[in-house]
Amino acid sequence: MRLTAPELVPEASKQDPVANSSLESRRHQMFPTLTEQEMHRLARFGTVRTYGNGVRILEAGHTSFGMLVTLKGSIVICRYDGLGNTSFITEHGPGHFTAEVSQLAGRPSLVNATANGETEVIVISPENLRALVIAEAELGERIVRALILRRMGLLEINSGGPVLVAPAGNDRLFYLQSFLTSNAYPHTILDPKTDAQARTLCEYYQPTAEDWPLVVCPDGSVKKNPGNAEMGRCLGLLPDLDPEKVWDVIVVGAGPAGLATAVYAGSEGLSVLALEQRAYGGQAAASARIENYLGFPTGISGSALAGRAYVQAQKFGVEVAIPAHAARLICDTYPLRVEFEDGTQVQGRSVVLSCGARYRRPPLANIKQFEGKGIYYWASRIEANLCKTEEVILVGAGNSAGQAAVFLSSHASKVHMVIRGDGLKATMSTYLIDRIKATPNIVLHTHEEVVGLEGDEEGLKQVRVRNNRSLGEKVYDVCRLFLFIGADPNTDWLSDCGVDVDPQGFIRTGFDVTKAQCKANFAKGVYPADMPDRAALETSVPGVFAIGDVRAGSTKRVAAGVGEGAAVVSQIHSFLANLPLTVK
Repeated sequence: MRLTAPELVPEASKQDPVANSSLESRRHQMFPTLTEQEMHRLARFGTVRTYGNGVRILEAGHTSFGMLVTLKGSIVICRYDGLGNTSFITEHGPGHFTAEVSQLAGRPSLVNATANGETEVIVISPENLRALVIAEAELGERIVRALILRRMGLLEINSGGPVLVAPAGNDRLFYLQSFLTSNAYPHTILDPKTDAQARTLCEYYQPTAEDWPLVVCPDGSVKKNPGNAEMGRCLGLLPDLDPEKVWDVIVVGAGPAGLATAVYAGSEGLSVLALEQRAYGGQAAASARIENYLGFPTGISGSALAGRAYVQAQKFGVEVAIPAHAARLICDTYPLRVEFEDGTQVQGRSVVLSCGARYRRPPLANIKQFEGKGIYYWASRIEANLCKTEEVILVGAGNSAGQAAVFLSSHASKVHMVIRGDGLKATMSTYLIDRIKATPNIVLHTHEEVVGLEGDEEGLKQVRVRNNRSLGEKVYDVCRLFLFIGADPNTDWLSDCGVDVDPQGFIRTGFDVTKAQCKANFAKGVYPADMPDRAALETSVPGVFAIGDVRAGSTKRVAAGVGEGAAVVSQIHSFLANLPLTVK
């Protein structure tokens, strides 16, 4: 549905938003001034153009560009939210440049840019911007740092991006907000009960209960209760993919393992398409703090680690499509093909399966009723802000559960950690166990499990927990339940291709595939004299590789996934080099 927002009175502000933000101390990195010599070096990557006073150079939601370097005059950068609201962000004079991380991939602008006086600029395309940051190492580092900080600034002040309009507590609003936040995309939320513009919009469109939320895209179009895919197209996160193009590598899943493959393959000159069904970073991005990842002695959040890898992939020209839900792998023809839910397909010379796992649900009859309205499978700042001063229950005994419990303890009044075993030692890192013990408002309940949920249309109200030793039950008046009870491999969609999996559904690779074939042939009375060579991370289907959590026998750690993502690239090179000339 594509509608047009009604004309509303713009609200303008000339206040500098960075001045009151946590980024003020990094302004010199956020808005660096280039020297004449540096601008001369940049000139070979673009073309010089002149714009008259008042000309709109960039339009939020419409203009796709790389970078503009001001030579003469200035460019005024303003926030624009699609409702007509505009506010000043900064002004780029000579030696300054426009752009933020979206421009590495040529995504639509999040801001308006207007020439102030006769303005002369160097126009650098997205392709040349990527070439620039690689060819000019020191200068490229400064530019990429500025692009990242600018996105952080837009997120901090909620500048640019879509406007979500819905009553507070709407479950679809929560899911869309979570989708945008997980993809580090700025957005604004308005409640029609408290905001005049939101009321005006609702009076114009008369939304029913099924229409919430209304979403105003940056280009001014309005959508009713859009799905994630529609949101992705609205924002340029989900580009139009050419079904005729044959990619060197299609990576299915942009968690740590998939992003590592994308970065290394892209940096080595392979054309790479990465498909992610929800948000880059996968389940690892939901970790509040990872403290045992090599090179980060003070720890790093999963979202920060994933965000850096995502920018790295874009820097090397990787096309990332979000949300792109792979529904079928077709491997009876070559090139290999990945089919989406809508039937469209993309082609690749090789496919890397890093599709991870699906969150596991406990066998509770009414659990879906409360998902997004009290039941959550991750713990980001969105969920944490919902449970301030409340008691919450968290189920799980792995590292992800431990990280979430520690994170939530700084927001909730008490965190009840419920596990079925007699302790955490067998399933959790020691440093997390020690931190949980040292946190006074985390209470560990052993030999217990959740057996019942109660609530209404507004959400969860009570959780019933049973002690499996005494068989006694206790009812907790809590409205937030966090579930970290593991995940099942996301491999159902591979059945048509015949990718070999183990009894639990994890994908066999390398020697495990050969061993399984040997056992099958032995049972039939046939013992092959020589099994075909298979790369360590290659599946039973030639040219299809599996890495990370979805691979049978893998170590379920972020660092292990990243290692496999890097290692598989050399195996892809070998596979592509040995293809018959007739299929290259």
